[in-house]
Amino acid sequence: MPTLLQRLLKGAKERGVFSKVNIEQGEAIQKKTLQKLLKKAENTAFGKEHHFVDVLHSSHILFDYREAVKMGDYLTMLPWWSRSRMGEDNVTWPGFIKNYAVSSGTSDGSSKYIPVTDLMLKNIRRASIRQVLSILQTDVPKDHIAKKWLMIGGSTELEYNGMYYSGDLSGITTGKVPIIFQRLSKPGIHIRKEKNWTDKIAKMTLEAPDWDVGLVAGVPAWVKLLIESVIQRYHVENIHEIWPNFEAYIHGGVALSPYRKSLDNLMGKPIKYFETYLASEGFVAYQTRLDSEGGMRLLIRNGIYYEFVPFNSSNFTENGDLLPTAQALTLSQVNDYEEYALLMSTCSGAWRYLIGDTIKFTNLERCEIKITGRTKHFLSLCGEHLSLDNMNRALEILSDEYHVAMEEYTVCGIPFQGFFAHEWFIACDDINLYGREKELGEKLDMTLKVLNDDYRVERSAALKKVIVHLVSSSKFHEWLRINGKLGAQVKFPRVLKKDLIENWREFVHS
Repeated sequence: MPTLLQRLLKGAKERGVFSKVNIEQGEAIQKKTLQKLLKKAENTAFGKEHHFVDVLHSSHILFDYREAVKMGDYLTMLPWWSRSRMGEDNVTWPGFIKNYAVSSGTSDGSSKYIPVTDLMLKNIRRASIRQVLSILQTDVPKDHIAKKWLMIGGSTELEYNGMYYSGDLSGITTGKVPIIFQRLSKPGIHIRKEKNWTDKIAKMTLEAPDWDVGLVAGVPAWVKLLIESVIQRYHVENIHEIWPNFEAYIHGGVALSPYRKSLDNLMGKPIKYFETYLASEGFVAYQTRLDSEGGMRLLIRNGIYYEFVPFNSSNFTENGDLLPTAQALTLSQVNDYEEYALLMSTCSGAWRYLIGDTIKFTNLERCEIKITGRTKHFLSLCGEHLSLDNMNRALEILSDEYHVAMEEYTVCGIPFQGFFAHEWFIACDDINLYGREKELGEKLDMTLKVLNDDYRVERSAALKKVIVHLVSSSKFHEWLRINGKLGAQVKFPRVLKKDLIENWREFVHS
């Protein structure tokens, strides 16, 4: 292992980076984080309007902060961030914002411009280094991880409008990699700048044999496409014939489960999978243990103050909209395995911002969480409350039973004979399953009844039918491409609503 990594690992151990923090300690740390954020932003336009100075001097800072700043989402922050994008400084964070992460979250929404400050970039870099160091704490061979790190992300060639830069967060952060780490990472600068994803995959494929890759990071769909491209071009059986030291894969952005079977089939030996939670709003969590049951450690010292809104009918409408009477909890008030919408205040000037993700705590003692879905990406036409977690798990079970990859899917809630139905479109390239859609629908339905009691009840009431269509996997990529949504930060929407339903149907059947 290079001397640099040895020094970093030793320093991290001495500082107690890997020590676990209980909930009580976490609450105290989070309170200090909030105080720092408020102090930093007290003289901004947002801080003045929301009386940050008074909150800071309060003996009940957590309560008074909730009273001073109401919960909101992107549309709530948009008027403030629009002022920043027009050239005004000191709006929601001190100084002028030079970078914006462009994110639609999923392909069914217009682009969002999320401010990215220098302090946020610093915290992201620090968390990224700690994540790699935490992997070195596992039984993954350290000498192999110390080989080249392949980071598959958005273009580092950012858009510039004369005032600020914008692009994928992965492109912004990759372009800011410290010099000392650039020698460890691939691809090179010329490929990182490439904006066309087809060309980027082709260029990486050409250079792949020259890289001794030990660790890969990126969205599962693009990592899979690259590995398939390399295997096909060099006529090998698996990727380990090209990268024999490939040991670990850091994944995020979407659930790994639909891709896991296909990825495993591309390997010559087992690799270790580590999940990461890097949102456009900040670095939230990463997996530190191989036996964590899908849990990632919540980063409570990384410039973000968290609150948790119970994801239930008391706080959200059937469409996933926040109710005016919604209540948020602090870290010390949450429970294991209850679903929460994540609320964040950040060092990029987001305040009590609902980022749209839902999570569960899988291990409170270790502050470990699991992403369960999106506030807007669930189905509840008549009270079935079908979550993204339910859908992913059901499709994983179906894929295992039929021994076939089903990596992409989307679901539509539709009217049916005066009641309702769920219409599934599932990516499948096995022609032997075509014509068996009714059978697949019955299996899927039975699985969902086991996973979700509300769904089971409604299937005997207002939810009358489950319809399954098998679609070529290329259709999903092509739809993203023609809609201008092909990229590192874009996920295919798991639930289609309103006009997008007909748009997708017409495309599939064209």
